[in-house]
Formats: sequence, C-alpha cells, structure tokens
Amino acid sequence: MVEITLKIPDTKLNFFMELIQQLGFEANVNNLHIPEEHKKFVRNRIKTAKKEDYIPWDEARKQLKFKKKN
Repeated sequence: MVEITLKIPDTKLNFFMELIQQLGFEANVNNLHIPEEHKKFVRNRIKTAKKEDYIPWDEARKQLKFKKKN
C-alpha cells in the first residue's frame, strides 16, 4: 500500500487544487479496503444512535483537541 501525505498551506490550497485538476488527477477510492469488522462497528453505531445524543457541530468541535502548528 502506498500512502502520500501533503501539507499544503491554506494560502496555496486553491492553487494546488487547480493544478491537480489541470493534471487530470483522479482519486480512486475503489481500492480502499475497509475491514468487515470496521463496517460492522459503524453499522451498529448507526443503528443504536439516539437523536437526543446528537450535538451541534460547533459544540462538538470545541470538544476536539487539535495539534499545535509548528
């Protein structure tokens, strides 16, 4: 498996996206292998989710811990 990670400054994102579109970049997610165990876990979470447990995105985001930029 090959994994490529790019760190692109926010100010260059639009340029980068235009560039890869011009180059004809296509993402192939069909080769993505998701183990059946993971699928089962997610399906169970969806099935047992309760609407009263949902919280707005703004509130959820505040609960996340982000890495500090170097």
